[in-house]
Amino acid sequence: MQLFPARTLLPGSGFAGLGAPGLGRWFRRCRADFDLVHVHLGRDLVTLPVAVTALRHRIPYAVQTHGMVVPSRHPLATPLDAIWTRKVLLSAGAVFHLTPREREQLIAVAGPDLALEQLRNGIPDLPVRAPTASGPPEVLFAARLHPRKRPTVFVEMARALLATGADARFTLIGPDQGEGSAVLAAIGNESRIRWSGPVDPAQMRRRVACATVYVLPSVREPYPMGVLEAMSVGVPVIVGTDCGLAPLVERTGSGIVTAPDVPALTAAVRTLLVDRTLATDMGERARATVRRELGMAPVCRHLEDTYSRLIGWKA
Repeated sequence: MQLFPARTLLPGSGFAGLGAPGLGRWFRRCRADFDLVHVHLGRDLVTLPVAVTALRHRIPYAVQTHGMVVPSRHPLATPLDAIWTRKVLLSAGAVFHLTPREREQLIAVAGPDLALEQLRNGIPDLPVRAPTASGPPEVLFAARLHPRKRPTVFVEMARALLATGADARFTLIGPDQGEGSAVLAAIGNESRIRWSGPVDPAQMRRRVACATVYVLPSVREPYPMGVLEAMSVGVPVIVGTDCGLAPLVERTGSGIVTAPDVPALTAAVRTLLVDRTLATDMGERARATVRRELGMAPVCRHLEDTYSRLIGWKA
């Protein structure tokens, strides 16, 4: 692994003005050592120059933008796109995208003539399903306490369920990113709802595995890894209709897709608390779905096939 310091090359331009001259020099010096380059591309002066060098020297390359190359009004976007971004995207042997929305954004930037391929995020297959816990079932929110994640909606949903006699515990885990005070105020003195703070990322899946149901009330969530982590350990998930993973959850029966408002979320959680057999079945389908479609092995096979094609090997 090689690491290179980044520094601001264009003051006042934010992320787009960052550059890593040492990376560029190293890649130009060592370019003959590589059969193919996979660039995690942003509209910036760190990654774009690497892709341009690969293009100039006819080194096959693939790019993966992670939602960082989108239509933009940033003052640097127009000149960068005109000089580099569109050319780099159009000349790439593969342009990996995660979601249909990201695909649309890439086409909006560089046109339809891109070698677009959907590449899903992979989840390691780890045997971390927790033993059956004693006591009331747990309904879990595991995400940043950020306004977009809508943790206060989770608390409202929990209160609505408790008010109608639900026998369950409701837990929020995650760091405060602006909604902590509002969450604590919404919880008040209700002991059956708790925010337990952040969890070590290395322990997150083991912690999520202790839950009965995982709920993510956020809206316009493109590809929430927390949902995949819950599915990977056999926990049924409840997501909104506009979540990027909603089609997968609905198609595979890995949970419930519903409107992301309090009444609909309340009804969905109540369904899984009342019908524990359904919840267990959905959790097992979720685990199987991740292993079959979202495990690291399918992602690696996809990458290997693409790399082989780009450098002319036979798979």
